[in-house]
Amino acid sequence: MTTPTPRLILETLLPHLKVAAAYAHQIQSRLTALPDKQSGDNFFAAALTDADLSIQSLVEVVLLGTFPEIRFYGEEHEQSRNTKYFRSIELGSQDDYLVTLDPIDGTRFYLDGHSNYQIILSVLNADDFEAVLAISPAQNIYYYALRNEGAFSGTLDMKLEDCTPLQIKPDTKTVLLGWGMSELAPALKEQYKVIDVATDYSSEIQIPNLNGILSGDLAGAVIKAANFIDGAALAFIAKEAGLIVTTLDGSNLPPLNTCQDYKLPGLIVATESVHQHLLGEHPTFYEARAKINPLR
Repeated sequence: MTTPTPRLILETLLPHLKVAAAYAHQIQSRLTALPDKQSGDNFFAAALTDADLSIQSLVEVVLLGTFPEIRFYGEEHEQSRNTKYFRSIELGSQDDYLVTLDPIDGTRFYLDGHSNYQIILSVLNADDFEAVLAISPAQNIYYYALRNEGAFSGTLDMKLEDCTPLQIKPDTKTVLLGWGMSELAPALKEQYKVIDVATDYSSEIQIPNLNGILSGDLAGAVIKAANFIDGAALAFIAKEAGLIVTTLDGSNLPPLNTCQDYKLPGLIVATESVHQHLLGEHPTFYEARAKINPLR
């Protein structure tokens, strides 16, 4: 079995993902939510639409027709008619890549008519990401990164090779707190504008999502856990673009094959100065962080 390179996987799927992006943008104003997923009290994770299922089906068809031996894990794998045709949905051994897909990252944003949703496709190795492609259909932009090759951005009419290096230079002191991190907000509000998705989300007024770290709308983000298909993938792009990405105690990220349930532990993704401040010069934040059970 010949394994396609991560770049070849991105190059092959990009034209189809651009079609998926046009489709997602076209139907956004006309769709309604399907019955919610079972995701506890996280109303972001609970949202599901026709676009999620349709885009995943499109990617599955392309993969099975082009790279039939590839491993594939899609967010909606439990509802897909194609999951049974893939060799595996799990991480493989080194260099036996797993392709993952979040067909609509930010489905709640998408349902409410906001523009900062994305289609995220990743190529995972046993130890780390090899490549990530994140398309923002409503903003006519996409980002991609290849392991140790940097991160790039371009408009949807551009090929991979036409994109330019991604330079993240936020002109802001805004920090995003992901779901379940509200306890950290009081420790940060004196020096940062804090956006807490659990309390600040609005269906009428758009707030930054985690992908705001790539556009420069955020100087940092603190998330409780990072799913391979979305948060961890965006963190990989940010890291390749020069931002600092660590666990919540400042440690290096663990190898993917040591993680459970397709997710990394909690992450800090930030510019160097913000990251250093949060970890080394902000004792109140440190104390608040230590109270969150998953970080102990």
